[in-house]
Amino acid sequence: MKHSLPMMTPAAFQEVSGVSRETLERLQRYVAVLSHWQKRINLVGTATLADVWRRHVWDSAQLKPLLPAETRVLMDVGSGAGFPGLVLALLGVPEVHLVEVDARKSAFLREAARVTDTPVILHTARIETLSPWPVDVVTARAVAPLGSLLTLVAPFLSRPEALGVFLKGRNAEEELTTARKQWRMTVTRIPSQSDPSGVVLCVKEVYRA
Repeated sequence: MKHSLPMMTPAAFQEVSGVSRETLERLQRYVAVLSHWQKRINLVGTATLADVWRRHVWDSAQLKPLLPAETRVLMDVGSGAGFPGLVLALLGVPEVHLVEVDARKSAFLREAARVTDTPVILHTARIETLSPWPVDVVTARAVAPLGSLLTLVAPFLSRPEALGVFLKGRNAEEELTTARKQWRMTVTRIPSQSDPSGVVLCVKEVYRA
């Protein structure tokens, strides 16, 4: 269960992630602006803020080592509060596109990027309305069941080397079973380091069944 784990402090996050002191300070600014904006708009589940470093920051940062070494362009779908896309940009992915249709959440992302001095490209739009461009990695967290998510992002995963990295919960296997009725893909399952019931699905070679 998620709540069986001790709350993660910034120091504990730094220990498991290996980030520099400068990066940790930028992440702390991110958490501060998140907490401030959360009072006005619902960015994350309010109860999760008590353990924000595990539930959101580490949940996102654990993806960085899973990205191919040559990753340059990453697109994060349904960015919301910036997890995982803005965190991955802050951790050094060169070109990160954040896709978020909600104008208020988009405004938060713009402010969080400014406060943390993190360059990102923000698209306040539905993913379906965007013309695909070459990306190396597509990320998403809590956007849609896998089958529906693939329908949204498949145009961006058309190159054989393109990789989808999706944070999923306890229903991951059920979502995979349903998705495979419509999609063929190569899947690697990686246990989540932030949530014992979660999994990271790395998918590639995605095409319609």
